[in-house]
Amino acid sequence: MDQKTCLECGDKVHGRADKKFCSDQCRTSYNNRNNSDASNFMRNVNNILRKNRRILAEFNPKEKSKTTKTRLLDAGFKFSYFTNTYTTKNGKVYYFCYDQGYLPLDNDWYALVVRKSYVE
Repeated sequence: MDQKTCLECGDKVHGRADKKFCSDQCRTSYNNRNNSDASNFMRNVNNILRKNRRILAEFNPKEKSKTTKTRLLDAGFKFSYFTNTYTTKNGKVYYFCYDQGYLPLDNDWYALVVRKSYVE
């Protein structure tokens, strides 16, 4: 039988056949390193996206509402950062920050929505 080694430190792994780490500390260190943002640029963009999502969720507690561009900007919303778009059959484009979305309307108003089935 082959002796497995810890993916983090290289020590021998004892126990179940599918075990990959020798300790909880090694598992945590390995996952923290692999899941951390690779650069300051990525970290900053991810922080902006999370903030945009929080702002949309705050202004849209009932999953459908309207707000103004000024209110969003005053809260720190950055319109150039979003995770994806959705175009309807009649050409309307919804912008999403994860599951929270907005649709530009007339006179600087925005319809806010929540996308239920998000992952495609």
